[in-house]
Amino acid sequence: MPDFSVFSDIFSFSFMRYAFFASICIGILCPTIGIFIVLRRFSLLGDTLAHASLAGAATGILCSGNPILYAIGYSVAAGAGIDLLQSRFPRRSDLTLAIVLALSAGIAVTLMSSGLLHANAESFLFGSILTVDRSDAIAILVLTAAAVLLTFLLRYDMIYVAFDEVAAKFAGVRIRAVSFLFSVIAAASVAASIKILGALVISSMVAIPVASALQFRKGIRATAVISIAVSVVSAIGGLFASYALNVAPGGATALISVFILLSVILILRIRAKITGQS
Repeated sequence: MPDFSVFSDIFSFSFMRYAFFASICIGILCPTIGIFIVLRRFSLLGDTLAHASLAGAATGILCSGNPILYAIGYSVAAGAGIDLLQSRFPRRSDLTLAIVLALSAGIAVTLMSSGLLHANAESFLFGSILTVDRSDAIAILVLTAAAVLLTFLLRYDMIYVAFDEVAAKFAGVRIRAVSFLFSVIAAASVAASIKILGALVISSMVAIPVASALQFRKGIRATAVISIAVSVVSAIGGLFASYALNVAPGGATALISVFILLSVILILRIRAKITGQS
């Protein structure tokens, strides 16, 4: 049986304080970009950018540089590449993601299996709270603030592009500029999150909280608030579960987010049946 008494002194460790703060930021950051990713039917974008980030982190370790900075650079390049490939395959967004995913996964697997890395890259694959430091927390805070601000300023343009690009073009929206900027924001956000969540499950925080919020069939603002709430609960719950059970935080966070989604679906279905009977 897990010993949950450890929670009494959980914040006496500096890495847990930093991880807790970073988890809250990630809980806000991921669904902020995730809601527009889901609306654009780009749900696998998170996985694609996560693999690009993993390739960047592995390159950073190989070059004795900062893995997070390399991860951000790779994921931003991947986001820009996806945006450019969209013009070549305008009706094949899944193919665009598959191309970039294959390239990123190829680089990551090749480097990680080469034996040339002088440090363990598994923390970026599965996530680790032990590696989170003050600089990571500050970087995630800055990215969260920037992403939330830019998303707020561009929210109407992004909603236009997400629902109807043709109408957005006639409305005077600079579709290419908005899409490119959004790809860069999403890429940087995913890259900043992989150190805690891990590349394998980052999409759970990007898409699943939004899926939970969409079940309520509310407006865009309510959907954003609900998805952020679900995401923050999942991130913090995953962090505590990781500490108590000695498991990777990414996996625990993914399981909690899926559990919340299934619970929401079940509760709403039961409520609908009761309302229909009455």
